[in-house]
Amino acid sequence: MRHLTPHMPQFYVTAPQPCPYLDGRVERKLFTALQGDDSQRLNDALSAQGFRRSQNVLYRPSCADCSACMSARIRVADFEPTRSQRRITRKNRDLVRAGTSPWATEDQYMLFRRYLDHRHADGGMADMDMFEFAAMIEETPVRSRVIEYHDAQQHLTATCLTDVLNDGVSMVYSFFEPDAASRSLGTYLILDHIEIAREAGLPYVYLGYWVPGSQKMAYKARFRPLEIYSAGNWQELHDPQQMETAHHPLRHDPIQDQVAAIQLPDSAT
Repeated sequence: MRHLTPHMPQFYVTAPQPCPYLDGRVERKLFTALQGDDSQRLNDALSAQGFRRSQNVLYRPSCADCSACMSARIRVADFEPTRSQRRITRKNRDLVRAGTSPWATEDQYMLFRRYLDHRHADGGMADMDMFEFAAMIEETPVRSRVIEYHDAQQHLTATCLTDVLNDGVSMVYSFFEPDAASRSLGTYLILDHIEIAREAGLPYVYLGYWVPGSQKMAYKARFRPLEIYSAGNWQELHDPQQMETAHHPLRHDPIQDQVAAIQLPDSAT
């Protein structure tokens, strides 16, 4: 039995709201705050258990009637790009990558606005102003980097807010030039993060949630081998169609059982 101490992370559940991925579904999240000296260790430990970071919060879907959202990560050592992915890499050979500290700039925000207006005009971030954007980039209590990509004319073409974990890199949020559709920049950012992980000797690239049946998330299944976190374990995704049938109606364990099963780093217990 674990006893609560002043340093024990406290877990909460959000109120139900419409699911952004599957029509007619309701989402609910289990979350905890990232604060104090153990933030990095907690981010490492919970990311390996299906959690994602948003500013100073770690969260994981915990819907009452659905478990379609599953954290996904690419196993770097075994990844081999497809012919199409190799073409995308060649198309973007002119881009120059630069990693910076998590600091928001006006160029980033302008690119972010173009991206949202073109691709997510009705999404939850559509009204985000410069101050909110800066908070998204800068409010991080863990090891984070902003990875920028500039073209030959020094134009900012793509950006990704990336966390560095003890076992990989986590793509927290990315955005890119919407008028450069031929570049397939969303795919390229993932391919380049695979290279970043290889260069750093890290085994995984964390992609966020894969949702079978959601067209918005279908692209993640194109990166193989892809592992998904389901029923408390990482397992390789073999047949996306089978996962859709098996997991959409599955219910989660009660909240108290979910929290009891979370493995915390030693210093947080």
